[in-house]
Amino acid sequence: MANVNMFRSTLIAAGVFAAARILSTPAGAQALSNQNAQVADSIVAVVNDGVITRRELEDRTHLIMQRLQQQNAPVRPAEQMQKQVLDQMVLERIQLQRAKEDGITGDDATVNRTLQRLVQQNQMTLDVYRSRIEAQGVPWDTFVRDARMELTLSKLREKEVDSKVTVSDGEVANYIASQRGPAARYTSDLHLQHIMFKLPADATDAQVQDAQAKADAVLKQATSGTDFSNLAKDYSQDTDAGKGGNLGYRAPSTLPAGIVRAVSTLRPGQVVPTLLRTSGGFEVVKLVNRRASQGTAADAPKLVQTHVRHILLRVTDGMSEVAARQKLLDIKQQVLAGGDFANFARTYSQDGPASQGGDLGWISPGETVPEFERAMNGLADGTVSDPVRSEYGYHLIQVLGRRDAEGSASQQLDILRQAIGQRKAEQAYSDWLRELRDTAYVKYQGIAAQQDASK
Repeated sequence: MANVNMFRSTLIAAGVFAAARILSTPAGAQALSNQNAQVADSIVAVVNDGVITRRELEDRTHLIMQRLQQQNAPVRPAEQMQKQVLDQMVLERIQLQRAKEDGITGDDATVNRTLQRLVQQNQMTLDVYRSRIEAQGVPWDTFVRDARMELTLSKLREKEVDSKVTVSDGEVANYIASQRGPAARYTSDLHLQHIMFKLPADATDAQVQDAQAKADAVLKQATSGTDFSNLAKDYSQDTDAGKGGNLGYRAPSTLPAGIVRAVSTLRPGQVVPTLLRTSGGFEVVKLVNRRASQGTAADAPKLVQTHVRHILLRVTDGMSEVAARQKLLDIKQQVLAGGDFANFARTYSQDGPASQGGDLGWISPGETVPEFERAMNGLADGTVSDPVRSEYGYHLIQVLGRRDAEGSASQQLDILRQAIGQRKAEQAYSDWLRELRDTAYVKYQGIAAQQDASK
């Protein structure tokens, strides 16, 4: 399962995003509206200073329905499909207008390189590849135009959204903790500063009291906002006093357990509010920051892969939301009573791996849609979920096992950072599209207007 909208990905794969003519000036729109009534009636939507015509909508809808039928995918009733296609075309048109304002285009050289890559990936000549596309009912000039539009929209998204997405170390650490499953534990490296008041192993009561009094006085200054580094330079008796008591990042396993516990509830920048008694004496400790562990031993973060299988029921005219949920609940009860999950998947699942008993193999973080992954991560090994709704339909999920992914800690962190970044970018892109749509002038006309009013 790809972490993308299935409907849109089907359109991209089919190469049927028809980038129809846009009237880029008010004068152009006015000229079209002054034509005869038959042509005027063919306008189904006005988008800022451009229009979408009925012919464009019907051509796009026909190509999409044809492609879905070729893939044996569920096809919605024509009116529903047409409304969904029109909404997508409106969004595309708004983005293309924004791209034009920003001077972003899909240039000929980039389009040609993209087509050459497609040809090479399919191990065909350009002529053979073109014949295959046209055999699927997609005119070649439409396919090329669609490729140009997708490149333009991709450049626009990179400029407006993807380039602005960042992933912090804290987000990486939190994700690692959340995706290990309900019984997992996780530790992060700690960046600390400290001020040490040393005591000999055979310290007398008087020496202990004297060191504690001095340490208490410094602790009050530290918790009152006095610069910690200066306090360490003035009072610490440890060898790192000259560096402001900076211990750098340390794995929890290399620190006294009392210090790890004391800073566990602190936010970065806070000072432990009580003195800490360690084997060396009294310490005043400040948590500077946390980060995902960089170690290679027990403290190193490990990305967890999950061996999972599922049963997918798509919600279509033949299967309602209620019916899909109830069917999966019935299957779950039979599985809990000893039924074979794999046999149920072969019989009922509407996903590709059904023939393999619904087995998706070992799944890494970010490879499934968020709803599926959250449910999967919350399951103990061997257990079965309740029905889970995603954009694909309803899933019944069974976790078969978990394992640490291969590769060094740094490699795993890079992979995970990329996965988190993609998730954040998808959400940011959805938010940006919503804002773009809200600020655009869009008016549906004819049947489209009737459908919009009936929603």
